[in-house]
Amino acid sequence: MNNPLMELLAIYRRSLAEFTGRVSQVRDDQWKAPTPCEDWDVRTLVNHVVYEDRWALPLFQGATIAEVGDRFEGDVLGADPAGNAREAADEAVRELATPGALDRTVHLSFGDAPISEYVNQLVAEHIVHGWDLATAIGADTRTDADVVRACAQWFASQEEAYRESGMIAPRVDLGSGAGELERLVAAFGRDPAWHPPS
Repeated sequence: MNNPLMELLAIYRRSLAEFTGRVSQVRDDQWKAPTPCEDWDVRTLVNHVVYEDRWALPLFQGATIAEVGDRFEGDVLGADPAGNAREAADEAVRELATPGALDRTVHLSFGDAPISEYVNQLVAEHIVHGWDLATAIGADTRTDADVVRACAQWFASQEEAYRESGMIAPRVDLGSGAGELERLVAAFGRDPAWHPPS
């Protein structure tokens, strides 16, 4: 019998691999390039995601928002953005793979939640911002179809709340021929036709 939590762990690992793989593709001259996230250049976007991944470890371990405090504020990329992205990802994955980790409760800004809810949020972070990053640097935006599908299934019940809270822009309307990844990023308020200014 399939174990949904173990399947989620596999999806989470793959979403991290997708994102860190894209960070390793950023050329030295692309860190200041614009992204689909208004007012964010490539480095700001990557720093944001790695910052979230740094937070994941203590939250997976049961820390509260107050206990984590400001320890990850500022630049978390340093002189080796790709290496720091991988390190943050590896630490989070190791913790989540420990026995019993997937049964824990995490203490988030809006209250306590099952760890699975937080992991789904992180998967979305990696996939959507991974698309942002790939688009910004001209890399291949194709993404693991199973990961995209799992994220879209989770987000279907979350989209209205995300939009009402102001966390995402209005959904972008697409034609019937749009693919799953295009539909997902459009649900998060991205225009799949976006490209860097020439």
